[in-house]
Amino acid sequence: MNTLVVFVVVILAATSCAVRACPPSDRAALLAFKAGLHEPYLGIFNSWTGADCCHKWYGISCDLETRRVADINLRGESEDPIFERAKRTGYMTGTISPAICRLTRLSSVTIADWKGISGEIPRCISNLPFLRILDLIGNKLTGPLPTDIGRLQRLTVLNVADNLISGTIPKSLTNISTLMHLDLRNNKISGELPLDFGRLGMLSRALLSRNQLSGTIPASISQIYRLADLDLSLNKLSGPIPASLGKMAVLATLNLDCNNISGSIPPSLIVSAISNLNLSRNSLQSFIPNVFGPRSYFTVIDLSYNKLRGSIPPTILSASYIGHLDLSHNHLCGRIPAGSPFDHLEASSFSYNDCLCGKPLRAC
Repeated sequence: MNTLVVFVVVILAATSCAVRACPPSDRAALLAFKAGLHEPYLGIFNSWTGADCCHKWYGISCDLETRRVADINLRGESEDPIFERAKRTGYMTGTISPAICRLTRLSSVTIADWKGISGEIPRCISNLPFLRILDLIGNKLTGPLPTDIGRLQRLTVLNVADNLISGTIPKSLTNISTLMHLDLRNNKISGELPLDFGRLGMLSRALLSRNQLSGTIPASISQIYRLADLDLSLNKLSGPIPASLGKMAVLATLNLDCNNISGSIPPSLIVSAISNLNLSRNSLQSFIPNVFGPRSYFTVIDLSYNKLRGSIPPTILSASYIGHLDLSHNHLCGRIPAGSPFDHLEASSFSYNDCLCGKPLRAC
């Protein structure tokens, strides 16, 4: 009788372990994903053994109830002990296998900063209905963003910065009403910004610098109430700056430097919530708006390398704060105002203008 009891207990324990393990289909999908990658230095995949992929598989987390794989978190730069022991950052080659799309309960996919992972983003990634985070920064991914990426209706973070991604921004992207962080920096993305970019109503950061984007800045961006950081620098954008950008409630950083933007500086930018304003290296003309006041608070305001003319506006002395100011390489004339912030600026902030004078330049 005692032998039978022990036997039943053993069987029940084995059954319980089998139930608690991840499904064999998820395990097979992870192993197929692993097969497409080569990580020669750290051995991060050494732990990917055994029947239960939810148990101590490096970078893998599962849903506690369903035991389905919920998160893949593989970072090539980390404070994890595995990196500290190796005394190096990660390096991985290979491609991201479409087998990842068989993990249909994925909530987050982070495969970041491995420097050598190439190939395209699997198009089927748009079929993961629960995906909230897609972070593929710092690899050598090529090809376009998936055309139907807009199907990811729970996505909050899309980060593919520092890759070699080409093509245009998919029109479906603006369907992702949940998106809060968009980072496409330092790729080869071309074409125009979607005219309905403003549909991304939850967006707080839009970082698209160092691409090959052309066309104009969509005025609809100003409809994104939560947008705090807009970086469109180092592209090929043209046309005017929408004045409505200066009326955005929480926009604090606006980087439009190194484009082909023309027209005048909208006065609204000078009396806005923006504290970091970089409009340098464009083709802006006309005068610097003479509308500075107590609402003008700038840690940085860079208007250098444009075609601005006229004098430095006298109201600039009434700004509540200006940390760094650069007006160099324009066509400005007249006396540099005396007082803050001009008493702490160097000559390089005013050099290469037509006829500016006064401290810190030559006397008038």
